[in-house]
Amino acid sequence: MKLCRFLLRYYPPGIILEYEYRDKSKKTKELDILDLNEFTDLDSLADRIADNEQLNSIPKRNQLRIILTRLRERTINRKYRAFKLFKEVGAHKFPLTDCAFNKSGEKFVTASHDRTARVFESFTGSELLTLEGHKNVVIALAFNNPFGDRIMTGSFDKTAKIWSSTSGECLHTYSGHETEITCLDFDQTGKSAATGSMDCTARIWDVESGQSIHTLIGHRGR
Repeated sequence: MKLCRFLLRYYPPGIILEYEYRDKSKKTKELDILDLNEFTDLDSLADRIADNEQLNSIPKRNQLRIILTRLRERTINRKYRAFKLFKEVGAHKFPLTDCAFNKSGEKFVTASHDRTARVFESFTGSELLTLEGHKNVVIALAFNNPFGDRIMTGSFDKTAKIWSSTSGECLHTYSGHETEITCLDFDQTGKSAATGSMDCTARIWDVESGQSIHTLIGHRGR
């Protein structure tokens, strides 16, 4: 197998290593760096990780040092930041219910009572995609960060859908809940996703196959 890329995980602090096997399948490995602080020797840390993961090439080691520097800067940056209105976007016909950004912040997606989700470019506010297909309110959504190539939406129509964030194609529709879906999210590998519903259950789904893996039963309220 070979290392394809590094991915940053800002909270809790860590990095994700994505490996590719000869059959083109991919696997990720997460490394926690919970004690990262302003006094951390990044060169020693990078060398230790590189040795443990057998990253022998100089470019890979240098890349590792760069992303560890970025991670530390983000982790210890506690300076006050002033916020101001940057852009106002109005595209839905009815009230919004949820909003989520991809990892880089370049795109965001909104959900609405108008039964759609819409993807926008953050800097310009331009609408990139309209995700249509739900038959009731779209109440929750998420990007599969840190990858950002999939969006999941959950609706009061009792289904969740997986979409391509680049083409807007609906890749899967998850059916199984008896009443409205109220919350959802991807796991950090992007391979599994979870939905919660007013039927008092949560379900775990395989993202690629669209199959329900587990049903979590035990709550007595919505």
